[in-house]
Amino acid sequence: MGLPPELLVFLVSAVPVSELRGALPLAINVLGIPWYWAYLIALAGNLLPVPFILFLLEKVLALLGHFAFIRKFTDWIVDLGKKRSAPVERYKRIGLLLLVAVPLPFTGAWTGSLVAVVLGLDRKEALIYISLGVVVAGVVVTCLCLLGWFGALMAGLVLSGVAVFRMMNSRKPPCLT
Repeated sequence: MGLPPELLVFLVSAVPVSELRGALPLAINVLGIPWYWAYLIALAGNLLPVPFILFLLEKVLALLGHFAFIRKFTDWIVDLGKKRSAPVERYKRIGLLLLVAVPLPFTGAWTGSLVAVVLGLDRKEALIYISLGVVVAGVVVTCLCLLGWFGALMAGLVLSGVAVFRMMNSRKPPCLT
């Protein structure tokens, strides 16, 4: 792409979905950036959008909600935040930290920030716990990257186990009335 590798890692870690979960494997296993440098770059990139999301998202969604052609998208974003809010509602600050820290799909700094806004959490406090979650996620993903194929296998097994567990627990009992 013509970008310096460090800038590419920074940008990949700043966008939703990939965040540092995608940037660290790219940096360490593809681009050959030393793990400690990759970690710092990805950490900075992943944390960059958080204050903007926390302090501006509500206003941006309200503004965009005035346009009918965008309203479905803004409603989808708010619904996603509500769907992901259960651990935060149950465990409060630690729930927010864990939501961000666990490297699973639709978790991370963007989702944690969205949940904080949807739940009306104190923005400054949310910023602290989201940042701590990003630090933890970065350590986990860096360790998995350094383990190579063994780390990928471990991550795959854990993700599969979590998926099976969630599917088993999502079954609703039959109505007996």
